[in-house]
Amino acid sequence: MAKKKTIIPITPLCTILRKAGAERISKEAREYFTRVVEEYAEKVARRSVEIARHVKRKTIFVEDIKLAKQSL
Repeated sequence: MAKKKTIIPITPLCTILRKAGAERISKEAREYFTRVVEEYAEKVARRSVEIARHVKRKTIFVEDIKLAKQSL
């Protein structure tokens, strides 16, 4: 199975895992965590766009992202 290229750098996401208490993180775990975060971010982004378009706007505002986050 081919690995999907990620958009977000892995290193900052490892920092999040370490802040949560992880001492060591396997390569597979780092890659998988990155994919999970990107998938969630994409869902929030798509929902934010839907919300803005619903009220006939092209600009995404923080309120759109907050509503998107709450709805997921």
